Amino acid sequence: MSSLTKNTLAGLREILTRGDASSVEITQDYLAEISARRDLNTFITVTQDDALVSAKVADQIRAAGQASLTTGLPIAHKDLFCTKGILTSCGSKMLSNFISPYDAEVVSKCKNAGFVMLGKLNMDEFAMGSSNETSYFGPVKNPWSPTHVPGGSSGGSAAAVAARLTPLATATDTGGSIRQPAAFTGTSGLKPTYGRVSRFGMIAFASSLDQGGLIAQTAEDLAIGMQIISGHDNKDSTSALIEVPNYESLLNDSIRGLTIGLPEEFFDSRLDTRMQSQIEEVIRIFTSLGANTVSVSLTHVAEAIPAYYVIAPAEASSNLSRFDGVRFGYRAEKPIDLTDLYECSRGEGFGSEVKRRILIGTYALSEGYFDAYYKKAQQIRRLIKQDFDRAFSLCDLLLSPTTPSTAFALGEKSDDPVAMYLEDIYTIATNLAGLPGGSFQAGLIDGLPAGYQLTGPAFSEAKILNAAHKVQQVTDWHTHYPEEIRNV
Repeated sequence: MSSLTKNTLAGLREILTRGDASSVEITQDYLAEISARRDLNTFITVTQDDALVSAKVADQIRAAGQASLTTGLPIAHKDLFCTKGILTSCGSKMLSNFISPYDAEVVSKCKNAGFVMLGKLNMDEFAMGSSNETSYFGPVKNPWSPTHVPGGSSGGSAAAVAARLTPLATATDTGGSIRQPAAFTGTSGLKPTYGRVSRFGMIAFASSLDQGGLIAQTAEDLAIGMQIISGHDNKDSTSALIEVPNYESLLNDSIRGLTIGLPEEFFDSRLDTRMQSQIEEVIRIFTSLGANTVSVSLTHVAEAIPAYYVIAPAEASSNLSRFDGVRFGYRAEKPIDLTDLYECSRGEGFGSEVKRRILIGTYALSEGYFDAYYKKAQQIRRLIKQDFDRAFSLCDLLLSPTTPSTAFALGEKSDDPVAMYLEDIYTIATNLAGLPGGSFQAGLIDGLPAGYQLTGPAFSEAKILNAAHKVQQVTDWHTHYPEEIRNV
C-alpha cells in the first residue's frame, strides 16, 4: 500500500498544504490501489482519466495560490448520485446504460470545492439491501474478511474507505445504510438530519427517509466533508433553510457534562454479548472524559421495523414506477405490445429484492389496505418521533450499538429477507424520526469491526462529531485497517 493512501483526509490536506506531494501524485496512488483491489468489487466505474485531469487542474490552482482547503483531495461517490456524462447505475440493470445529463447537488458542491472524483461506488440495487449483495454488478466484499459482507446499501462506499481506496465517500441512509456498513467495515459514517443535505440528483428510494451523508476514517474527516455538502438547496423542497455550523471548529469542544442516554430497548437479548462488552467499553471512555449517562426508554422502537417496511416499500413503489422501459433505462427487446414492453422491461430490469419491495409497497397503498397498513405505519412513526423527543429532554445524545453483531457471511441471509431486515434493528428508528446519527469504531471482535451509534436531536451533527472525535483522540480503533491490506 502507498504511504499516501494510508492517510486520513485531514492528513492528505496537510500534505498538500505543505507541498509534500501533489494532487496528481495522490490521485495516481489511489488509482493504483483501486486497480490492485478489484477483487473487493467496490467500484462500478473508475473515472481514471477525468480524475487525473481534475488533479492536474487542482495542482495548477494551488500553484497560483487560489486553492481552498479541499482543493485536490480525492473522493468517490455512491452510484446513485447523478454525475454528468458518467454512468449512474444505482446498482441496477435498469440503469446500466444511464448517462446522467446533470450533476447531483452533492456532486456539484464537491466539484466546486475542488475534490477529485475517483469514480462511482457499488451499492445494493436502488439502495435496497443490508449486505450489498443485491447489486446487478455483483456483491462487494468486506476488506476485513472477503467471505463477509460489508453491509448495505452503501457497502461500496464503506469497503472502499476501509480498504484505503478513497479517503472520503458519499453515501446514503434510508434505514441504516451509512451506519451499518460503517460498523461492519471499521469506518466512521454520518447520516445527517433529514433536510441537512440536498437530495437533488440523488435517485430516490423512499423520499421521506432518504438522506445523503458520508463515510470516512474519522469524525474529523466527516466534519471536513460535511462542511462542503451541507446547506439549503432551492432545487430540493425538503432542504432545510438552517445555517450550517463550522463543524471542524467545533470538534474540540469539551464534552464534560454531556449527558448520554442509553436506550434500554437496545441492550436486550438480541445484542451479542461480545458486542455489548465493546459498547460498555465505549461508555466507560465517555464517562472518563466527563460525560454522564442516564437510562432512557424508546417505548415504540420495537415497531420501527414493521413501520419502516410498510412506508419505505410504499414510497419505493411510487418512485420506481417511472422506470417503465419507455423514457429511459433498460428496455426489453422485441415486445409484443405496450403492456408487454412494461412487464418485460421491469421484470428483466429489476432484481428480486426491488421487485419484492415494489409488490409490498403497491399492496400497502392499494384500495382497502391503505388505512390498515400505510396510515397505521405513519401513526407509529409519529409515536417513535415523540419517544425521541422525550428522551432528548433527559439527555444530549443517545448511545447504542449500531448492529447486533459483526458482519455476517456472504450468502448467510440471502434466502431469508426477514433476517436481513432485522440487521437494521438499531438504526431504522432514527430515519423514521428524521434525526442525525453516526456510527464510529468500537474495536474488533474476532478480527471483525464493531461499531457504536450516536443519535442526536435534529441538526446536532456537530455535537455527534465532537463526541466521536473525543473518543477517537484517546483510542486507536479508527487507525486499524485490515490485515489483507497490510500484506498487499
